[in-house]
Amino acid sequence: MHTPQRRAIVHLTPQVREEVKKSGIQEGLCLVSSMHLTASVIIQDNERGLHEDIFEWLEKLAPLRPDYRHHRTGEDNGDAHLKNLLTHLQVLVPVTKGDLDLGPWQEIFYIEFDGQRRKRVVIKILGE
Repeated sequence: MHTPQRRAIVHLTPQVREEVKKSGIQEGLCLVSSMHLTASVIIQDNERGLHEDIFEWLEKLAPLRPDYRHHRTGEDNGDAHLKNLLTHLQVLVPVTKGDLDLGPWQEIFYIEFDGQRRKRVVIKILGE
């Protein structure tokens, strides 16, 4: 992953769905995980207003500010670590009949809280 902005949301469902199809499994589980503590993977509605609401809510709970103790290490992303705690690192999605078994309106997203550098998302698919 690479986002040019510090904060971004990336729709992952099409890529994850393609990986599940390429795996050939019919029944199992698909894990999608951010490999970084300043980003998250979530399942949510694909609606721009909701995405803006999520970022606004997270900013209220873990605002960008200069006085986090974590910043004493030379970093400036203390808020990004807290936002990750609120939204989680990964999701686990059932695979049924060879496809992601998502509910109505459910889509998979990568959320970046400290972007502008390369990061990884891992997809692990298990099943038969």
